[in-house]
Amino acid sequence: MDDKKAFYTKLKGQLEDTTTFPADYLYKFIVPTDENQENEVKDLFNDTGAVINTKKSKTGKYISISIVLKIETSEGVITYYRKVEKIKGIISL
Repeated sequence: MDDKKAFYTKLKGQLEDTTTFPADYLYKFIVPTDENQENEVKDLFNDTGAVINTKKSKTGKYISISIVLKIETSEGVITYYRKVEKIKGIISL
């Protein structure tokens, strides 16, 4: 658990150094297609005004999901990462 806390602390610092909030933030995820992970990700960003684009891999085993969302603070960015990390098999880029 300490690794995740350190990661998010570092990310928050980087975001505050490089981004002026509010800002459009690009989230990128890869999920397997074997279950309902794509819809789980979309549901987390539902009703937020996010622009969501998806693309299947050549083999069809994975889906790339790109999401652009207006975020008010660096903590807001991290909040969404914490929500999606609970989805089985998700990879955050």
